Amino acid sequence: MSNAETPLSEPGLLAVLRARIRREGPLRLDTYMNICLADPEHGYWNKAHAIGADGDFITAPEISQVFGEIIGLWAATTWQRMGEPAEVRLIELGPGRGTLMADALRAAAVLVPFLAAVRVHLIEISPALRQTQQRVLAAAGLAVSWHQRLAEVPAGPAIVIGNEFLDALPVRQLVFGEGGWRERTVGLDSGGALRFGQGEVVAFQGHAPPRPGDVAEIRSGEDVVLADLEKRTDPVMAAFIDYGPAYAGYGDTLQAVRRHAYVDPLSAPGSSDLTAHVQFGPLADKARAVGFAADGPMPQAEFFGRLGMVERAARLMAASAACASQIEGAVQRLLAPTGMGSQFKVLIVRSPQLPSPAPFA
Repeated sequence: MSNAETPLSEPGLLAVLRARIRREGPLRLDTYMNICLADPEHGYWNKAHAIGADGDFITAPEISQVFGEIIGLWAATTWQRMGEPAEVRLIELGPGRGTLMADALRAAAVLVPFLAAVRVHLIEISPALRQTQQRVLAAAGLAVSWHQRLAEVPAGPAIVIGNEFLDALPVRQLVFGEGGWRERTVGLDSGGALRFGQGEVVAFQGHAPPRPGDVAEIRSGEDVVLADLEKRTDPVMAAFIDYGPAYAGYGDTLQAVRRHAYVDPLSAPGSSDLTAHVQFGPLADKARAVGFAADGPMPQAEFFGRLGMVERAARLMAASAACASQIEGAVQRLLAPTGMGSQFKVLIVRSPQLPSPAPFA
C-alpha cells in the first residue's frame, strides 16, 4: 500500500477510545489528549517521522543549526556562572530527533572543560524517537542516558532544556456558561463518532471575571515538572522555550497539526500532533510559589538576538557562500517579529542561589 493509500487514523486507537467512553462515560480533554499522544501501541509520540519537513511539523532546531548551537553556548556559560561544577547534568525534555542536543554539544566543544563535565540525560518516552536520538547523537562521543521522566535523573547540578515540551503536555479545558465552569469532554454521538461535550459544573477560580463562552486551560503536567525540579537538592537552571502568551488569559488554544496543516483535533486520533499554548506568566508564578526564581518570559527574538544568533549566522554564511541564502532565511524565520520571534518565549526557572543567566543578567 502506498503512503497515499495509508489510512490516516489508527482504527485500534479509535476502538480503544470508543470502548473506554462507552464503559466510563465522556473523557476529560486531558485524558483524551494523553491517550492520543502516549498510547503505547498507537500513540502519536511513537511515530519518529512526525518531526521535519517530511513529517507533520517542524521545530526550531530543525529550521536552523544556529538555534541548537546558541543553546549549547548558553549552557556552557551558564555552567561557568554556576561555579563550574566537576559534573553537570545536561538534561533535555522531549528531545525530538536529537537535533538540538547534537548541535548544542558540537558548539559547546569550544569550552573543553564544560564538555568534560557534561553528563547528557534525555527525557523521552517514545521508543522510536529514542532510536533516532541514538543515531543522531552517536557522533557526539559522549555517553547519553535516557529516562521516562525527569525524576529519574541522578542527583547533581543540572541545566535543563525544554524546547516545545510544555505545549505538548495535555490540558484540561473548562467552559464558562450558565451555572459556572464546566469540564470540556470528549464523548460519542449517536453514530459512534467522537464529539466535544460539557460535563458537570466544577469549582474553579479564574484569573479574571469570565464571560459566557470563555475557556480556561489547566495544564497539570507543568506542576509535575516543577515538582521534579524542586526535589533536586543540587542547583538547577532550566530554560523553557515555547509558544504562548506572556500573561494569563482565557481562550481555546487546542490545536492539531498533520502534514503541516491544522486539522480537527477529533479526527484520526493518534495521527496528529495535539498541543495547546503555554501561559508563561502563570507558569512563572507557580515556579516562584514552590521556591524557584524565574527570569522572563522574554520573546525568542530578543533572547537569541542578545546571545548573538545573527552574528553566528553571519559567520556560517561567510564560511559557506552556497548556503548563505538558506542560513539567512532560516534565522530570519526564527527571529521574525511578527512570527516565531514574538510568538515563542523563553522562561528561565532557577535555584534562587544561582545568578540570572545571560541574557537576563
